[in-house]
Amino acid sequence: MDERAPVPPTSGEVQIEVAYTGICGTDLHILHGTMDHRVQIPQTIGHEMSGHVVAVGPDVADLVIGTPVTVMPLRWCGACPACDAGHHHICHRLNFIGIDSVGAMQQRWTVPAEVVVPLPADLPLTHGALVEPTAVAVHDVRRADLCAGEKAIVIGGGPVGVLIALVARSIQAEVVLVEIDPHRRAIADRLGIRTLNPAHDDLAGHVRAWTGDAGVAVAFEVSGSATAIATAVELLAVRGRLVVVGIHSQPRELDVFRFFWRELTMVGARVYRRADYDTAIKLLRTGQVGAETLITHIEPLTNAAAAFDALRGGGNVMKVLIDCQETS
Repeated sequence: MDERAPVPPTSGEVQIEVAYTGICGTDLHILHGTMDHRVQIPQTIGHEMSGHVVAVGPDVADLVIGTPVTVMPLRWCGACPACDAGHHHICHRLNFIGIDSVGAMQQRWTVPAEVVVPLPADLPLTHGALVEPTAVAVHDVRRADLCAGEKAIVIGGGPVGVLIALVARSIQAEVVLVEIDPHRRAIADRLGIRTLNPAHDDLAGHVRAWTGDAGVAVAFEVSGSATAIATAVELLAVRGRLVVVGIHSQPRELDVFRFFWRELTMVGARVYRRADYDTAIKLLRTGQVGAETLITHIEPLTNAAAAFDALRGGGNVMKVLIDCQETS
């Protein structure tokens, strides 16, 4: 973690007293060194966060000191082909704050005012730290064009997989979550999500019975494994949609003939738009995302290394938050 002093805000900037920062799978990829080409070491990371505004630059008028906030950590160039087409969130030169530049796992964090998103005053800041991963799930479900009444399967029951299932349920889709880890399945069960264990359950048989032998309309691949991609494709109905959410650092084999034969569609889902943030905040505020159940650990900033180790080692962990104001 970068231990340099926080930078005071200048023109167009805001300084946030960070309350909580979540650790996500991308942060683990950074820890493992697979993103060294993007992270300038030493550097503070972290992009799932909540806090309060404590200082504003001289020309920032729409954010006041004391406002509870989160950050949508994307800065785009506005001039590349993706931006010209209106796809700013996947800009060719995207700066993902917390990866490509300094992140939130510190006590005070100075960021451009344009990325700051106010939070409702009645939303606990622990829940506010889940806005970013919930927005990921909202975007994934929107990329799937999932509709009420459709059946979907989510392969991978980590935080984002569970959030996808919850978002899908919020629009009245039917969803089943596939996860091998018993602790993750237990959390999903407590949230009312139907789960299957791929080590013991006959996934194909369950899907045939559930869908009348049709297959699912949508499969979300969230685990990042080659086996999961193959399984997801096999479970899709005619004209089903495969949504690739997990990060696959290696090329994967794909049954292209099945895509041809069943007229399947595959889409990627990378980050989010501002509308996804707005929906995520609403879902958290109305209790449709079981934040208290998802957050299994809150660790002080000085214990961040141990928190990463706990996530890396598996076990009884789901979503871990770092309390950035607690240092003992």
